[in-house]
Amino acid sequence: MLKHFDHMTVAVTDLAAARRFFALLDFEEDKAVVISGPVMDQYMGVPGIEADHVTLALKDASPRCEIQLLHYRKPAATRDPSVGRLDKIGFNHICFAVSDIDGLIAKVTAAGVKLRNQPMVFHDRKLVFLEGPEGIVVELAEWT
Repeated sequence: MLKHFDHMTVAVTDLAAARRFFALLDFEEDKAVVISGPVMDQYMGVPGIEADHVTLALKDASPRCEIQLLHYRKPAATRDPSVGRLDKIGFNHICFAVSDIDGLIAKVTAAGVKLRNQPMVFHDRKLVFLEGPEGIVVELAEWT
């Protein structure tokens, strides 16, 4: 039986930029390790994997909520040219519930994060899409 969302992993080429982006959303670094070797090769299905694996945890969240950053050293990661498209099949976006969407929008845009749209109200929530690391789409939702 499922209990709750645990984590999302984002493969990145710019680890520092991804850390900065998620720090703006109050994620804090919990662990940083390098994964490699036969056990990881088999588990990940990536022969010869060597990658930085950084776990970021949302401060004070209960239940715990993580973003895991994966920065491939080898093999070279393949870029998905349609990662930010919302009209494709497969992964679409991740959404975080927030308590002050206007304040958070001001904070992230002051740091250079781009909004993908103007905030709108839909299904009892004020919503906005952000341009996330490596072009992933991150949505913020404030329940009204």
